[in-house]
Amino acid sequence: MRIGIIGAGALGGTFAALLSQAGHEVEVAARGTVRAAIQARGIRLSGGFGDVIAEVAVAERLTVRPELVLVCTKAQDAEAAIAANRERIDGAPVVVVQNGLEGVDTASRLLPRSRCFGLLSLIAADHSEPGVVHVTATAESRLGRGDGSAGPEAVRLAALLSDAVPVLAIDDFRGAQWTKLVVNMVNAVPAIVGSTLGDVVADSGLLAVLTASMRECVRIGIARGVRFVALNGLDDASLRDFASLPLAEATAVPSALVSRMSWEQNRGSTQQSLRRGQPTEIDYLNGAVVREASIAALAAPVNAALTALVHEVEAAGRPLPRARVLDVLALV
Repeated sequence: MRIGIIGAGALGGTFAALLSQAGHEVEVAARGTVRAAIQARGIRLSGGFGDVIAEVAVAERLTVRPELVLVCTKAQDAEAAIAANRERIDGAPVVVVQNGLEGVDTASRLLPRSRCFGLLSLIAADHSEPGVVHVTATAESRLGRGDGSAGPEAVRLAALLSDAVPVLAIDDFRGAQWTKLVVNMVNAVPAIVGSTLGDVVADSGLLAVLTASMRECVRIGIARGVRFVALNGLDDASLRDFASLPLAEATAVPSALVSRMSWEQNRGSTQQSLRRGQPTEIDYLNGAVVREASIAALAAPVNAALTALVHEVEAAGRPLPRARVLDVLALV
């Protein structure tokens, strides 16, 4: 099958390499140093899925009309990237591989002739340099759309993508997006202080802030009528219990999550963007909680503060002192 992949970072590179290895005709849309590196050396993948060097077609925009499209950009880049490729891809099925809550809606608005789906990847990967990806943790991804049943097209696409990586079509994709958003709350604090997740959960003060952001996210989700779908060992019942716990007791949940997923050495995608000198997708993670809170006529002060601190790190080009993060506890 002809598969177009827009974006060749950690996840785009992983899917491109493995789908090419599985025998699909893959073309990647990438820019700048990433495009140049793939043209010169292919995509070099290592880690959990094995070692692969994939020679794939690459251009700034897709040049061949694909039969399936994967949008693997950061959330903040999705609209411009889809618009740049719209002439080639409108009408093809589109899978948005992205954090946050808005990716499928954005693609559907820009591509009215396409059926658009979302994919929640639970793969942990490090995009250390252009064209090079190291997978640190493998996991089954989830594919769907909206809050209804998965449907036959989602099942077909999940089976096709499973040629490369395990993908499961699921009902109530919106609920799964919210659970993933809760999980993605682990990104902000390590990015602000420049530490690993293991260092953060070992620090009682930083762990309390991380926990407060997760708990606030769950409470806003509940206010928005969300039923959380099971991911990463978290489900609706456990998250509702978590939201009602005192902060000191609730810290056990992110600690267990990091341990269960073997994320102690993980720095998270937000910190990876900062280390490459690129804008982060914090407005689509912690910032999404703030927007959803506003819709529910509520406030999300912890996530608003963490969003602002990540932007401060973006502007300064260096981590902030631990004490700046601990100031957030006054908002709990």
